[in-house]
Amino acid sequence: MANLGPLVLLVEDEPQMRRFLRTTLRAHDCQVVEAGTAREALVQAAGRNPDLILLDLGLPDGDGLEVARQIRRSARTPIIVLSARGQEHEKVRAFDLGVDDYLTKPFGVQELLARVRVALRHAELSSGTPAPVFESGELRVDLERRLVLRQGNEVHLTPTEYKLLATLVRHAGKVLTHRQLLHEVWGANYEHQTHYLRVYMAQLRYKLERDSARPRILLTEPGVGYRLVTRD
Repeated sequence: MANLGPLVLLVEDEPQMRRFLRTTLRAHDCQVVEAGTAREALVQAAGRNPDLILLDLGLPDGDGLEVARQIRRSARTPIIVLSARGQEHEKVRAFDLGVDDYLTKPFGVQELLARVRVALRHAELSSGTPAPVFESGELRVDLERRLVLRQGNEVHLTPTEYKLLATLVRHAGKVLTHRQLLHEVWGANYEHQTHYLRVYMAQLRYKLERDSARPRILLTEPGVGYRLVTRD
């Protein structure tokens, strides 16, 4: 089973370009969710909490820069603009609004993929990750390779399970509240859906703990949230 890839929100009005980008990203181990309008983009960004956003500016119901501005009000998700607008003032305005990169159409596939890798790497570093590899007892999580091992054997996690675990790893040793975890993993629209956490934490414990009924790594802080211990 291939390592889990990042979740990319692809915001693109033109169907042919969207199909090309979708195929390219999936061929390089990315998960892709799509939006063809500004309205859809904002809904998906809030609800799916992607790792990266590829944003076209020429959307049928609004300017992509307005989408970027609204996203930046509440999220630090990396945003790469893909646009036919190549004027300097357009790029300056986009960067002033908080986008991370700007590619002018047409662009090469390898350049796009390189920009995606850089944006994801910067996001990982700025999130406070102490190291690309985390170890606690029998658990080993390689954030750079998106690989999870228990007793040296690969553990296959769903995308949501992995995102929950990676969030806990990035804040290892700290208590994360239910609301913080729901916002980070599922998005702002899910901050009160605590049953999601109970279900997915139970699944993680079943896969990662020696005894899921007596967890030693993924600990509950009653009434508050969860904590990933830094040593077993």
